[in-house]
Amino acid sequence: MPLGPWELAIILLIIVVIFGAGRLAEIGGALGDSIREFKKAMISDEEDSSSDKTDE
Repeated sequence: MPLGPWELAIILLIIVVIFGAGRLAEIGGALGDSIREFKKAMISDEEDSSSDKTDE
């Protein structure tokens, strides 16, 4: 059962109340950096795999 827009708004409001707007921005930035690093690692791994196949 997917969450509707009202449920998501309530959850977001609760998170803002708990963490505060400043802390939430900090957490979001850290999460974005983590996702970016993960994507870089995935691309690097794919490039390594493709170069290994061309070497054979």
